[in-house]
Amino acid sequence: MDTSSVTPGGEACISERQNSILTAGKSKTAIHCADDSLAGSVSQRACVFCGARVVLNPVTDAVHLVHGPIGCAAYTWDIRGSLSSGSEMYRNSFSTDMKERDVVFGGEKKLAACIDEIVEKYHPPAIFVYATCVTGMIGDDIVAVCKGATRHHNTEVIPVESSGFISGNKVVGYRAAALALMRLITPKDGEQIEKTQKLNFLGEYNLSGEMWLARRYLAEMGIEINVAFTGDSTVAALKQAPGACLNLVQCTGSMHWVAQQLEKEFGTPFMDVNFFGAENTAESLRKIARFYDDPTITARAEALIARETARIRPALERYRQKLTGKRAAIYVGGAYKAVALIRQLRELGIEIVLTGTQTGKTEEYATITSLLDEGAIVVDDTNPAEIERFLIEMKVDVMAGGVKERVLAYKLGVGFVDHNHDRKECLAGFDGAVNFAREVYISTCSPVWKYLRTPAGGA
Repeated sequence: MDTSSVTPGGEACISERQNSILTAGKSKTAIHCADDSLAGSVSQRACVFCGARVVLNPVTDAVHLVHGPIGCAAYTWDIRGSLSSGSEMYRNSFSTDMKERDVVFGGEKKLAACIDEIVEKYHPPAIFVYATCVTGMIGDDIVAVCKGATRHHNTEVIPVESSGFISGNKVVGYRAAALALMRLITPKDGEQIEKTQKLNFLGEYNLSGEMWLARRYLAEMGIEINVAFTGDSTVAALKQAPGACLNLVQCTGSMHWVAQQLEKEFGTPFMDVNFFGAENTAESLRKIARFYDDPTITARAEALIARETARIRPALERYRQKLTGKRAAIYVGGAYKAVALIRQLRELGIEIVLTGTQTGKTEEYATITSLLDEGAIVVDDTNPAEIERFLIEMKVDVMAGGVKERVLAYKLGVGFVDHNHDRKECLAGFDGAVNFAREVYISTCSPVWKYLRTPAGGA
């Protein structure tokens, strides 16, 4: 693998990547982020279509129809580890399966026929129709097809304008999904949504049942979740979103814009929360209690935090004794997750020497940098060559990341903890903090690493 694009000081030699890497405590300028990925760099980011699909896929009773070649639907089939308490429709992957003939003569008629067949066979409350690179380039008008199908079937058929060639940044796909959600939840003429004391949980996708865990905490405090965006959600529940009194935002990259629109259109305030790690969970529960300004809710929150913190403290301390002094790297999709991981790993006595995200913003990177020790490397939209070089140079013992980084870490003799959107282990809340610590310990301290000839931390 060619690692010539990076110098030992953590700086990129390719001019376009120069400003996307900084060293905590040494770099005087802000990191350059949110740009399209550099062509040929083998970015770890996903495409625009994939960005839209991961946001909308957990809507459990909707049909997700991919207008494009079969590969797009296959790649994103059951893409999240989201769980459902009801319908399993979202776990199917529908495609128009475009062929060469469709590319030459257009695929609009085929799309309309597919929608007709889906409605006749499944009668879904809504259909999300995703544009892909191919359909965008040949100019298929999915908006017009969806509009006609909505009138014909009296069913919500919502276009998701997620053609991949629009950008090299999956954040654009987040916006496409956000626009589709706003189209779905905005009341139609004459509809009235009654305001309640319930809250919405934005950017929570119920991976391994994590939304259910948060709902249990809030219920103990006396607070009810109206709907999550989009974990274990239904079309009918999402349409009740304007009735909430507060929006919680966890995945800021995918849901900040939605929260801003809900505040603008319906006057619903929002706050950022983070349920990864014991410290973050406690802080978030206290923020929510302060919003309601109810002594009973506050007392219940403090009792919950005290009980759970005392319960998990012995387990975390055992892992801390084993892990103190280890060195970690983090590379994840969203900045909120990176911040949570930094705090969790530091609670375990681990030094973080490398941190990066795919979709972080300038202000989020400022927060990340402030949490790191001097000399730690921060990267935006990195690539395998850079990751390999930094894992070796920084003598990393364990890496937290997604599926694309796992094999690279193992190849270098580095322990790995899966924090991807398709994982099956609950890592949220107080119990999730223990699960995470156990995963870090098992992978970092595995005896297998001593049998490797050239581990990342070795010579």
